[in-house]
Amino acid sequence: MKDQEIKNLLSTYKTIAVVGISPKPDRPSYVVASYLQSKGYRIIPVRPDGEVLLGERVYHSLRDIPKEIDVDIVDVFRKSKEVLPIVQEAVERGAKMVWMQEGVVNQDAATKAENAGIKVVMDRCLKKEHQRLL
Repeated sequence: MKDQEIKNLLSTYKTIAVVGISPKPDRPSYVVASYLQSKGYRIIPVRPDGEVLLGERVYHSLRDIPKEIDVDIVDVFRKSKEVLPIVQEAVERGAKMVWMQEGVVNQDAATKAENAGIKVVMDRCLKKEHQRLL
């Protein structure tokens, strides 16, 4: 995806489900989510446990997020081999974009998302790209 398209999408999309977010402030997933929240994005934490993170209710999967909440971007902080079922949930939810963080690469998941009309970024940091482009 070209820089201008990423810039346009990050300017348009405002709700980000962060799958695999850690409650530990020193972890990259927390740092990225906190930064994005400080820039006006709504962060929806998705992890197996917890109640509230960054002032938002924690959901245990993308499927658990109420339908009335539009999820624009699914930001994935999981191992590459764990991405395909997350993308399946993103497709079911009608997410507009799947962003796989640095080190996360799964071509099968990317193809599944793209075939469903979902934009995909792989192996790039959402925070770094936001800082660079916006």
